[in-house]
Amino acid sequence: MSPLATGRRRRTVPLLALLAAGSLTLGAAPAADRHDPVPPQGAESATLDEYSPLEAYQQVQGPWKISPYTGLMAKQGPVLAVKFDNARRARPHHNLDKADLVYVEKVEGGMSRLMGMYSSRIPKSLGPVRSARESDVELLKQFGRPALAYSGVRSALHKYLKNSPIYVRSHGSLPRAYFRAPGRSAPHNLFVNPAKILKSAPGAWKPTDIGFRFGPAPKGGTPMAQRTVRYASASHTFRWSPAKKRWYVSFDGAPARLSDGRQMSARTIVIQKVQMPPSKYRDVNGAVTPYIKTVGKGWATVLRDGKAYKTWWQRPNAKSGTSFIQKGGKPMPFAQGQVWIVYEDA
Repeated sequence: MSPLATGRRRRTVPLLALLAAGSLTLGAAPAADRHDPVPPQGAESATLDEYSPLEAYQQVQGPWKISPYTGLMAKQGPVLAVKFDNARRARPHHNLDKADLVYVEKVEGGMSRLMGMYSSRIPKSLGPVRSARESDVELLKQFGRPALAYSGVRSALHKYLKNSPIYVRSHGSLPRAYFRAPGRSAPHNLFVNPAKILKSAPGAWKPTDIGFRFGPAPKGGTPMAQRTVRYASASHTFRWSPAKKRWYVSFDGAPARLSDGRQMSARTIVIQKVQMPPSKYRDVNGAVTPYIKTVGKGWATVLRDGKAYKTWWQRPNAKSGTSFIQKGGKPMPFAQGQVWIVYEDA
């Protein structure tokens, strides 16, 4: 049976030092007004060391460089974003574990969709694929000009996506890159061939710094065995395994399985509190689509090494990355490997 069926000149430093410091100066957070959440002390003037992962790239010969998405040495291919269906009938997911980064987004009716960001590893097929949303453009601008694979959008949103800096490649615009998987029912059976998407987008950018920093766990944190993020019609649970040293993922109370039967897991989970007001668009059934505001600032909880760390996030504009800051102004380091960003109502 098919698995689918189931600025200034900087001095150079040694590469290892760059990996340990992992760094870039962060812009100051915008001044808080009476409507804003209050940042932790030191966040307003938070800085890291003067070195960026991008400088480490320049010291590594060949195609293997440090991924700014995972902190691991990896081949740096063009960036591809894929919108994944997360309805119960869409599971299990195929090759979502190959993504460098996974976003969990709220959509109409309090359900969720996933977006996988790929660069280090490009599988032969991915899915099931579903539609994009207006706020995906804001989110993806920090990746420069990535390619985006999705099933389609309402006609009112098509022009908005087409006019964005993203290489949008829907099922309708590039049908040869998509196929229907046997053993699944529509609309949960649409899969994509990533190589065909990227071939049609030769200008897609390779990875750049999006604000993540990687390193050993900081002091402090609150021991946590499990954390759940709930939407009206979906739940996402992350359970720490001391033996495996990973957070295991469950959707709607059941283990989140891959098409090969394994349960999805990651070493870093970021629960980012954001505003999600109604957008001006609706889905085909007339339900209001939430607009996930990823530009701004607010609180986040970083789960790593069996602990929860309260952090402050800030992203001054759509073209900038998202910084995660500890109390006192130091960057919050992630554990190396795949990162999940889960959006939660502020």
